Amino acid sequence: MFNLILFGPPGSGKGTQSERLISKYGLKHLSTGDILRAEIAAQTPLGLAAKELMDNGQLVPDEVVIGMINSALDSNPQAGGFLFDGFPRTVAQAEALDKLLAQKGTSIAVVLALQVDEEELVKRLMNRGLTSGRTDDTDENKIRVRFGEYQKKTMPVAEHYKNLDKLVEIKGEGDIDDIFQALSREIDLRNQDRA
Repeated sequence: MFNLILFGPPGSGKGTQSERLISKYGLKHLSTGDILRAEIAAQTPLGLAAKELMDNGQLVPDEVVIGMINSALDSNPQAGGFLFDGFPRTVAQAEALDKLLAQKGTSIAVVLALQVDEEELVKRLMNRGLTSGRTDDTDENKIRVRFGEYQKKTMPVAEHYKNLDKLVEIKGEGDIDDIFQALSREIDLRNQDRA
């Protein structure tokens, strides 16, 4: 099983590249936002607990999110691997994910981190805000606050995987196809190692 985390700040191109990587490598896309919405829609015990917290304006605790990921892993035994998108966001989540995967006899093979300059991110998100209807993408100050939160809370996750020798930084600016080729080269390199 080949598992990878696609990492990067809002607007770095994770969504675009995720779709292409999933298609090329036959990976199962694990987006915690999508899982959360599916669990709520299915009215599972985890989904109902998460909905109650969200309705009260609270964050869903890590153990609930890990429970949902566990459920998603178990319900896709045929998957050749998983692409984690938007998770983990904290070192505690990364450690919990590593532990869960170890219990299932697998691990994260690589963390591909898209590197994009803050000014480029602001430009991309402002452009996305013109068409996406996402109000948080139309306010430059809010975008910069999100980037600051990412730097403060999520960048330590990159350091966690760097210490495990699993982090690869990829330039996330330029031609979409060139970025995809750079990501694919890193995956192919690690897939060969596992074969």
